[in-house]
Amino acid sequence: MSAPTDPDFATRRRSQLFDELLAMFLEEGFAHFTLDAIAGRLRCSKSTLYTLAASKGELVRATTIHFFRRATDDVEAAVAEAASPREKITAYLEAVGDALGGASPAFMTDLAAFAPAREAYEQNTRIAAARVRELIDEGVATGQFRDVHAAFAADLAATAMVRIQQGDVRAATGLDDAGAYRELAALLTAGISA
Repeated sequence: MSAPTDPDFATRRRSQLFDELLAMFLEEGFAHFTLDAIAGRLRCSKSTLYTLAASKGELVRATTIHFFRRATDDVEAAVAEAASPREKITAYLEAVGDALGGASPAFMTDLAAFAPAREAYEQNTRIAAARVRELIDEGVATGQFRDVHAAFAADLAATAMVRIQQGDVRAATGLDDAGAYRELAALLTAGISA
């Protein structure tokens, strides 16, 4: 008779594997890895990986989603600590920069080249733009920001976010991602302040 499985252990183990996968992918990218290589690096079997996803592509997508969920939690925690709408936008954009600061150029290149992961990234950018719009609307409603077209300001921020995340801003200006997000926060909040 086998011992009953501990669902909490299974959940913790699954989360641990995604965290280890994410750390590996953020540092090295993912395109060059095979499932055998991933299993070897994580010191688990391929069958264990198949409990996470049915294929390497699905594993990459699931890990990418894990990255964005974790980043969203960190970003929203930073926003929760801010008092004013201006501070919230600054905290939001700086926290996004911090979250992406751990992503290597190899990861960002692989992310851009792999459609399922790129789609998760694009969805996250749309969500981020909507969140920036909410923060702008909050500032307009409280009189801290002038009455701006919030959708346009959020779209402008989202466009800059995509350029930062794709490395275009770094190539054009030399600013790293965190610095670029700080500059975006400063420009955006100064441009809409009452």
